[in-house]
Amino acid sequence: MNAPAKKPFSLQPFVAPALAVLAVVALVPLSGILPPAAAEEGMLVPLPARDAPLAAAPGMEKAVVAGGCFWGVQGVFQHVKGVTMAVSGYSGGAADTAQYRVVGTGATGHAEAVEITYDPSQISYGKILQIFFSVAHDPTQKDRQGPDVGTQYRSAIFTANAEQAEIARDYIAQLDKAGVYSAPIVTEVAPLDAFYAAEDYHQDYATLHPDSGYIIYNDLPKIANVKALFPELWREAPVLVNVAAKS
Repeated sequence: MNAPAKKPFSLQPFVAPALAVLAVVALVPLSGILPPAAAEEGMLVPLPARDAPLAAAPGMEKAVVAGGCFWGVQGVFQHVKGVTMAVSGYSGGAADTAQYRVVGTGATGHAEAVEITYDPSQISYGKILQIFFSVAHDPTQKDRQGPDVGTQYRSAIFTANAEQAEIARDYIAQLDKAGVYSAPIVTEVAPLDAFYAAEDYHQDYATLHPDSGYIIYNDLPKIANVKALFPELWREAPVLVNVAAKS
């Protein structure tokens, strides 16, 4: 099934930057780090002062975040060591409205979100949030990210327990107090009621459609910033939903 066209916007202002990136892409392997396009400039923010310690033994925990279109956020975390799965989906609304075309109305309460499954002996919840705030999105944009506008594109952290909520809220307060961004953080912290996986054609989208103008301009720079800012956590081969489903 072909994916429907992403949220309507004019590519005309982005043609020159996109062509510049395409020219470089033609000269280097796709898996290599790409120079950042103007759409996303990563910024390494401080580590959270409060965090859960690394677990003594391997395990499985989940974090759910929302930062605009889930294609790019999923792509970021698929390249992070310690992450065993990153699934695009919806959180914040009811089960019967967790459908792409319905969520796109902006009236469901859902945000496009990503469920990150990770090994807490390899990466902490606070480190997940540091990556989220450093490269995955701009937490000062309210109800939008870049060209995508609506409450479904809001910045949010959906917390599974009290510890996650405390770490997230303390971290936001820490970053705001330090004046890391030029504007206040608007990220919502809310309890995770449920996460609903998105349609199959949305999964692994950045990997499967690297020649898409939207992906080139908005998402490949985010993925490149993971390698540039978090080299110790960079995973060259992404963990893909569709590969896991077939195994």
